[in-house]
Amino acid sequence: MTPIDFDIGIIHANELVTLDSKLGVPRKGAMMSNLASIKDGALGIKDGKIKFVGTSTNFISQYELDNCKTVINAKNQLVTPGFVDPHTHIIFKGSRENELGMKLAGKSYLEILESGGGIIKSVRETRNASIKELVENGKDILNKMLYYGTTTIETKTGYGLSVEDEIKSLTAIQLLKKTHVIDIISTFMGAHAIPPEFKNNPDDYVKLIINQMLPQVSKQKLADFCDVFCEKGIFSIEQSEQILRTAKKLGLKLQIHIDEIEDTNGAKLAAKLKVIQAGHLLKSNDEGLNAMAEAGVIATLLPGTPFCLMLKEYAPARKMIDMGIPIALATDLNPNCWTESMQMIIILACYMMKMNPAEALIASTLNAACAIDQHNRIGSLEVGKDADVNIFTIPNHHFLAYQFGVNLIDKVIKKGNIVVETKNLMKK
Repeated sequence: MTPIDFDIGIIHANELVTLDSKLGVPRKGAMMSNLASIKDGALGIKDGKIKFVGTSTNFISQYELDNCKTVINAKNQLVTPGFVDPHTHIIFKGSRENELGMKLAGKSYLEILESGGGIIKSVRETRNASIKELVENGKDILNKMLYYGTTTIETKTGYGLSVEDEIKSLTAIQLLKKTHVIDIISTFMGAHAIPPEFKNNPDDYVKLIINQMLPQVSKQKLADFCDVFCEKGIFSIEQSEQILRTAKKLGLKLQIHIDEIEDTNGAKLAAKLKVIQAGHLLKSNDEGLNAMAEAGVIATLLPGTPFCLMLKEYAPARKMIDMGIPIALATDLNPNCWTESMQMIIILACYMMKMNPAEALIASTLNAACAIDQHNRIGSLEVGKDADVNIFTIPNHHFLAYQFGVNLIDKVIKKGNIVVETKNLMKK
């Protein structure tokens, strides 16, 4: 037997979902249903990395289980990569639960925004918050995300909308990156809304972003990405392109919010700029979607958002998959769409967008990792990658969409450390 002292050995997984990169990165088209699963699977983990992937028979025949510090028998359980949530907004203060009644009364998102609610309410409260308050709120959200199996996220600013408050928000992200077990990719999104003081001269706010915010963000290395909310009444195609081209020159990677409420030809812009990911896409036209497919842009779909807005229309995931667009899924966690659970997002993706459970799982792991340019490190269970692993109480991936309303996590492993054990939490 090979003399390796594994930190963790996982054996007898009923279904071990590897998402082997040989089958495509990111997955698209028909390959979005190929999980590369192993029956009676095993993982060997050492020094935070995956060192063995295969069948339990091969693992046990090659390595001495007594040399594993921890052996996990995953009989009748599903083992997958940790969830990656590639589109969130966790840096804010306050809540907007009162807007639920407004939605129930038929108010649209833009009507709520125009009445001083929505993003603008969150901006007021975030501007009044200290860095410590933003960090504490972010930490509470991250703890809940981890409990539901999320091991890496991307998060954005966008509730500061001034030089001082956007830098404050990015500083809060950096503090969370240093102190929380979840890995965080940072995105500058000063172009999330037009702040009240620039309501009558939005072009001046665009100039502020380009001439002051972005240079400071770049110089201080506070963000990995730049994002823009390209939407009617918010940032135009022309304004969005200006901001993103400037960000690219300053060394930031690009992503964009597009076509959530109206078709503004945002998908065409996403393809033109070859952003890594584009979010929402409820209204994108076929010409733009085909351009995205050709450019290799990942469509990050956010079914929690139309659910919270009580819309009848969701992003056309089936059509996008048929077009060859790689799909990622994300929570879009923000004060308007407050869920920490990627399990909930998988449910909505299957029931409301007709994705099958395998597609939804790939979109929440490997493709989500691609959407934040982290696929070489996470998103699949392969030798050499970070040991970010979810062990579920269910026997196979179909249950992720079949059994809902409960947390299906048994254990979460982050970089080779067991960080969540729900059975132990229940005993407490």
